[in-house]
Amino acid sequence: MSNSAGFDRHITIFSPEGRLYQVEYAFKAINSSNITSLGLVGKDSSIIISQKKIPDKLLDSKTVSYIFKITPSIGVVATGSIADARAQAMRARSEATEFRYKYGYEIPVESLSRRMANLSQLYTQRAYMRPLGVALTFCQVSFEDENKGPQIFKNDPAGYFTGVKAISTGPKQQELNTYLEKKFKKIDYINGDWKETVEFGIIALSTALGTEFRKNDIEIGVATEGEFKILTSEEIDERLIAIAEQD
Repeated sequence: MSNSAGFDRHITIFSPEGRLYQVEYAFKAINSSNITSLGLVGKDSSIIISQKKIPDKLLDSKTVSYIFKITPSIGVVATGSIADARAQAMRARSEATEFRYKYGYEIPVESLSRRMANLSQLYTQRAYMRPLGVALTFCQVSFEDENKGPQIFKNDPAGYFTGVKAISTGPKQQELNTYLEKKFKKIDYINGDWKETVEFGIIALSTALGTEFRKNDIEIGVATEGEFKILTSEEIDERLIAIAEQD
């Protein structure tokens, strides 16, 4: 008989070991899509990269994406259940819109990440809700007021969020985080423009997964000052060619 018997039927009940099994299941659900993503900061940009897998040949590949534009300058990559990912992206857009209406300026990425983390934490407290099986990695570049240039924030299903220099999510996150830790041991950011930062990210993801990418195998979001854009297949191909020429 499983040790979790009886204690995983309600979100709000701790096991004798002090564990919330439903929340742990949400973390396991992040790996269910078998997609690994990463986010990292550059000198004047922050980028997010995700694998892109089309589960059925009949699907229109343009409609399959884990990267979402939240505001003109904030983007997010959601790793895990695509249904939960889209729900979270819509909620983030709603929160950002409400903030702009109320205060008259665009929401800082840290404030948005904190708000989404608070909502995720709320989902672990109520028996009629469930934790969402998705991890969010937000990116923005802003040099105004208290904002600190290129930024990356990661949220998990338990409601924890933190700012990072580089982070990965998904089945291969252990290998990828080890690679990133070695690279970022003596630096705080990738010293180059957004193109060089993207190329570093592609090489890191390719190395951790042990595979070569084609332009339709990945999707990339790039935040520069006051702007966030999702790269087209042609722009991704340019970066892949640049990497091949380096070799």
